[in-house]
Amino acid sequence: MSASTTTGLFTLTVAPAQVIRGNLAIESVDFARIGNRPLVVGGSSTLAVVQSRLEPAIASQQLSAAWASYSPDCSEDSLAMLRSQIQQHQADFIIGVGGGKALDTAKLVAHQCHLPIVTIPTSGATCAAWTGLSNVYSPEGAFLYDVPLDRCPDLLVLDYSLIQTASQRTLVAGIGDALAKWYEASVSSGTSEQTLIIAAVQQARILRDILFQKSADALKQPGGEAWREVVDATVLLAGVIGGMGGAQCRTVAAHAVHNGLTHIPAAHDALHGEKVAYGILVQLRLEEMVQGNQLAATARQQLMKFYAEIGLPQTLDDLGLGNITLKELRQAAEIACNPNSDIHRLPFKVVPEQLMAAMVSTTTPIESGNRSRGAEELVSAWEM
Repeated sequence: MSASTTTGLFTLTVAPAQVIRGNLAIESVDFARIGNRPLVVGGSSTLAVVQSRLEPAIASQQLSAAWASYSPDCSEDSLAMLRSQIQQHQADFIIGVGGGKALDTAKLVAHQCHLPIVTIPTSGATCAAWTGLSNVYSPEGAFLYDVPLDRCPDLLVLDYSLIQTASQRTLVAGIGDALAKWYEASVSSGTSEQTLIIAAVQQARILRDILFQKSADALKQPGGEAWREVVDATVLLAGVIGGMGGAQCRTVAAHAVHNGLTHIPAAHDALHGEKVAYGILVQLRLEEMVQGNQLAATARQQLMKFYAEIGLPQTLDDLGLGNITLKELRQAAEIACNPNSDIHRLPFKVVPEQLMAAMVSTTTPIESGNRSRGAEELVSAWEM
């Protein structure tokens, strides 16, 4: 949700114009109603997988398609390259296929070129297929900034048979990313009196409950009913919350921690949702340490059990970052605490030293003395 300060008018980017979902959904899509010359944007490996599924539909509708890899990232260089390819092909709409970064790239280049956009997610890892927002990274994969778009996608195609070809790890990561909706929105917007934000926060609570109840069964039976419900939750419902609630219901400390970690090269092997899931524990730990919030402490313990059950990371070591230096940890914390960071939507001030202490103590048991342990002591214990 964005507001114009000069007119007092509000612009909502709530949902895609149309969602088509089901097994083999790609086969039933009428792409020709959108345009005749699509540019299909995705990662090189994804394009190779999806091409055999898309080409029959493209051929039967007599479309002239071109295929473009967005590599290495959703970066300014990649976007410039794609704009050139759009011009060369004279594309009249974009089809984005892949995970979060591929879809963010496709949405943003469509936005820049004023073209319709179709999103086809290939995993349940994020809600990027739904939202009117794109994140931009450096060529090395470090988060730089996000871009609010003027609309959500014109069409979202959720093909369960395609999603099922992705590794189970991607859906687990999507569960972690979606869980953050509740833990962030309830803190930043839980006391809001605005109707749509209230609705978004309550939807985030429902999303959390669905994931708690159905994730374990979903992961045991890929393609089954519970699995489809969890995919709907991570790809669709998570997007609904961001659309209704706007930026206030999207990100706070958990995503700020993710953004800081992207500046550590060793973190690039961890998926977006894995870093965000770890970031939720960091946020709850901050609430414990700074506010003495016992509800946050209890919630953290509850999440740790859930993470252990489905395989989400709980510590830096779980993310493959057990050997990072104190300098790298500080760099990540400082970036997460920069003046424009979403971490400042927390109802208390956070400085890098406090964040570092929370980052190294995400699995600390609840003890009466925890709040009194200083940030320096916790970080020193981690170094040892």
